[in-house]
Amino acid sequence: MTTVTELIGQSVWDANGVWVGHVVDIRVVKHKGELQQSHTVYGLVVSSRRAPLLLGLTRDCQGRSPWLSRALARVVYAGCRFVPWSSVADYGDGEVHINVLRQELNRV
Repeated sequence: MTTVTELIGQSVWDANGVWVGHVVDIRVVKHKGELQQSHTVYGLVVSSRRAPLLLGLTRDCQGRSPWLSRALARVVYAGCRFVPWSSVADYGDGEVHINVLRQELNRV
């Protein structure tokens, strides 16, 4: 089984077998108020143009986003698409398969 960090760099393919891009970032939701903090994967940021180097660009370890980081993210994430985790059908062996079409994905 693939861990979440191993998803970075994997190729993403849509329901018709069309290549969408590479996973460049993973969006998670932090659950506060529990005895042990936990995280749930919310979705994947996929780019067809960029190498897998965007992890952690827009947030620091406390979850804050400075203005410079937000401005840089607008440039770097241009053209990226967001894949909700609920749309991921299968992942592993360097590939992520989703059950929606590329055209149906929202831009970041």
